[in-house]
Amino acid sequence: MKDVFRVTGRPLSVDAAYRAVRRHDCGAVDVFVGTVRNVNDGRTVRRMRYSAFAEMTLREFAAIASAARRRWRIGTVYIAHRTGTLQLGEASVVIALSAPHRAEAFAACRFAIERLKKMAPIWKEEFYARGKAWIAS
Repeated sequence: MKDVFRVTGRPLSVDAAYRAVRRHDCGAVDVFVGTVRNVNDGRTVRRMRYSAFAEMTLREFAAIASAARRRWRIGTVYIAHRTGTLQLGEASVVIALSAPHRAEAFAACRFAIERLKKMAPIWKEEFYARGKAWIAS
């Protein structure tokens, strides 16, 4: 199965992520879903807007999958990130991956989200009752 990387303005699907990574030779699938929360740094968040340099982001997603593969025995990787305006509770990022065993799946999935937050050219802007702010990773 081939890895899947997406940057999209459309809602993300956990089911699509799961279907993309499950394999007969892998007994574990780990899924991480990041959602828009209503509080950050003590301020009430109303909504969030994400922007991305899509071409570079997709290359970074591929690099993340490659780096994870060098560290752990994993199967297929799925990484998708939303762009545009998201409301509270909506998924902003979905990462799924398969591995023969759960320990590898957990470790590789955590590695993937931590690396994405540091390396992917994705920017977020939070909107509050009064004002807004760009948030650094």
